[in-house]
Amino acid sequence: MRISSKGRYGLAAMVCMAEGYGSDACITIISLSERLGISKIYLEQVFSLLKRGGLVLAIKGAQGGYKLSRPPQEIPVYEILLALEQSLFEKTAESVTQKAENIEKAMQASVFSVLDSAVEKAIGKITLLDLQTEAERQKQDSSYMFYI
Repeated sequence: MRISSKGRYGLAAMVCMAEGYGSDACITIISLSERLGISKIYLEQVFSLLKRGGLVLAIKGAQGGYKLSRPPQEIPVYEILLALEQSLFEKTAESVTQKAENIEKAMQASVFSVLDSAVEKAIGKITLLDLQTEAERQKQDSSYMFYI
């Protein structure tokens, strides 16, 4: 499975937002751009999709920016990717329906539907909080200093 840069950057930005969840401060596109090394213009496109998906709230004004619409533990990765990667979750197109309908139905039932269901089930269990927790664990693991 190939996740586009939009999906990868969107997930990373959402993890950053989860780290600051609970404070009243908004996170700006500029601060996320600098922290993640992602183009500000590209992040604006990503956040437009996240906002449309109901995952973030846009706050206007001098202290404005973006906030998560719900707590990190209530946002599954599936919803984030669904907002950013529409083509990833499209049903597989029919291939041989006109000449071999039975083969088409077999492929849809035994392969394509099974794969779609398994992917949705797997990433539906992973929450934004899970990603945030893993990112913190990775940060701690990489900060160990070994002396010889």
